[in-house]
Amino acid sequence: MPTVIRATGDDKDMTLDEIAQFVADAQKAGVPGDRNVRAVLSYSDKIKELTVALNDDA
Repeated sequence: MPTVIRATGDDKDMTLDEIAQFVADAQKAGVPGDRNVRAVLSYSDKIKELTVALNDDA
């Protein structure tokens, strides 16, 4: 099972600042820039959650 970094918005949907913090956390953890990111969207197509695997076992 892959270890992941997961981020959710403080409110229902994520803000640009929260997305930027997710990217910064992934970069600090050494996640390569070409790694795929998974997103959970709301019915109105707003981002609710982001995850990225820390290793290639995703």
